[in-house]
Amino acid sequence: MEPKILNPFITVGYAGAKYFCDREQETADLTRLLTNGNNVALISPRRYGKTNLIRHCFAQPDIAENYYTFIIDIYSTKSVADLVHRLGLSILETLKPIGRKAWEKFIAALASVKQGISYDAFGTPSWMMSIGDIATPTTTLEEIFYYLEHADKPCIVAIDEFQQITQYGDSLIEATLRTHVQYCTNTHFIFSGSQRHLMGQMFTSPARPFYQSVAIYNLPLLPEDKYIDFCVRLFEERGKHVSPEVPHALYERFEGVTYYMQRVMNELFAQTNEGETCTAQQIEEAIRYIILTAANTYEDLMYQLPEKQSLVLRSIAQDGKARNLTSGAFIKRHALLSASSVKSAVPALLDKGLITSDKGVYQVYDKFLEIWLQIGMGI
Repeated sequence: MEPKILNPFITVGYAGAKYFCDREQETADLTRLLTNGNNVALISPRRYGKTNLIRHCFAQPDIAENYYTFIIDIYSTKSVADLVHRLGLSILETLKPIGRKAWEKFIAALASVKQGISYDAFGTPSWMMSIGDIATPTTTLEEIFYYLEHADKPCIVAIDEFQQITQYGDSLIEATLRTHVQYCTNTHFIFSGSQRHLMGQMFTSPARPFYQSVAIYNLPLLPEDKYIDFCVRLFEERGKHVSPEVPHALYERFEGVTYYMQRVMNELFAQTNEGETCTAQQIEEAIRYIILTAANTYEDLMYQLPEKQSLVLRSIAQDGKARNLTSGAFIKRHALLSASSVKSAVPALLDKGLITSDKGVYQVYDKFLEIWLQIGMGI
């Protein structure tokens, strides 16, 4: 039985095709690429909906009925051992509901870490080991790929935020993975990433191991008209109404980035009673409510930042799209200390994921944090 969805504007996870907006062409493209033997590099900024698109593709009959599918998020990983730990854990947790035959073959391949698998009274396995328990990560990685090559069904593995492997401090990890992927004929891969320049370097530079090894697919924004129709439909299906001006205004304000539009639409839907019509006049109140609920988290974040980084982050937020950060005009406009203080703060803010940089334009990554800073709540 399909679970009852109280609010159809899903902000966490994938709830099925009914609550998934458009992406018909992208779904068809990726499904065709994967079922025809290709590996894919899926590239877009974060919060465009890459992971849910992957889940939507995996739910298509051509894939769901014929493949084992795994999604591994490595955004927070710091080392090869961390990567291997995340791979092993994710594969086991995905196989467990499928049945004993599925997971037994995987566990049998893991000779180097078999002691880290425990069983409950019903014989169901659990991945109990920590990162430190993986003594020889390259050996365990080889065993995982051995399983993928010999699984009883073809596999598709999506590795989310794949560019993170460049931060491991291991110069061989790209070549190691490329070698395993190259000889893995039973499994195809989606390498999903949000840092366009790093992903571009990995897959288009002749000097890098993954050069010309994938089909590169850049995910565009959702079409505005499709998103407006989607919002109107979901309201109408629940006996509520929404002016098309609402999703149009949100699309413009958040430049089509899916997560932020969905989060505000979720709040607007919650605040609209059955039979009522949601109008554009309600948008600011909804955004303010979202920001207020996150205020304590934002305050803690700003408190923990060194003063120079805090000042630069606030300055970028005030500009919205900031350029020439070390110029005299930028420093004077925001009463910053010096060009050198800005120059030292920017890499730290980029490393922490608090700002993004694209062709010389800097923005606060979290748009709700940006608004919180812009309206003076962070002062």
